[in-house]
Amino acid sequence: MAGPAQAVDAPLPVPYSFLPTALFGGIPGSDAPGTNDWACKPGPAHPNPVVLVHGTAGNRSTNWQTYGPLLKNNGYCVFALTYGSTFPLPYPDALGGFGDMRTSAVQLKEFVDRVLSATGAGEVDLVGHSQGTLMPNYYVKYLGGAAKVDKYVSLAPVWEGTRLASPITLAAGVFGVPAEQTPICVACAQFAPGTAFMGQIQAGGTAAPGVTYTNIMTKYDELVVPYTSGRQPGMTNIVVQDRCNLDYSEHFEIAADKNASLYVLNALDPGHPRPITCSLVLPFVGGF
Repeated sequence: MAGPAQAVDAPLPVPYSFLPTALFGGIPGSDAPGTNDWACKPGPAHPNPVVLVHGTAGNRSTNWQTYGPLLKNNGYCVFALTYGSTFPLPYPDALGGFGDMRTSAVQLKEFVDRVLSATGAGEVDLVGHSQGTLMPNYYVKYLGGAAKVDKYVSLAPVWEGTRLASPITLAAGVFGVPAEQTPICVACAQFAPGTAFMGQIQAGGTAAPGVTYTNIMTKYDELVVPYTSGRQPGMTNIVVQDRCNLDYSEHFEIAADKNASLYVLNALDPGHPRPITCSLVLPFVGGF
């Protein structure tokens, strides 16, 4: 005689469009779909919980409307934090990533420890976007994170800084303000090549021993200039257009790009690679 039927959770919808979901999908103070289930216990297929690390002016909800449900549907325990929220408008924690990246790295450290305690896991994997590709490496290199991070996957990485931040540091100098004390957004100035923070990230080589890094770039990145700032020795470096010339994702859409998501899934689970397909992706709004 057959046993009772088991309820099966339906897969969560996965949008592959960044701007509309970031603007309208994230309810103030909410979690992205699929994230921050503190009762989640990793299974043997995916023993590492995934921690999502947003970019400048993002938060735990707006930045991860794609990757929260995508990773949850693929069997991961997924967690996301808001860090560096020093600007209180339009509501507290709406705009993260403004504070000094060193302070934000402490917040990430505390969050990772909380995730490991709740899940019983020994390590986490990181998936970051924009500032979320750079700030965590301070945690990894200087705050003990190398022992707690296995895979480190970066969307629109900014390892060498961006030229767009240089005018911020120049203007700060004109007004007699140290570059890393820029009002409102300290992190914005820290992205400039040659700052003390970038020197710390690059000291002794960017990659930390024992951590597996994957960088996923778009050549249409309008904020990481040049986009090749995302390349580093000792890491796997991927440009989505090398395999898909129909992909016009830029700095924001790369965080919801269906083509890029396959590289992310393969980086997290290299033992079960998925074929890389190519579909049309438009700037900001993605595919249809």
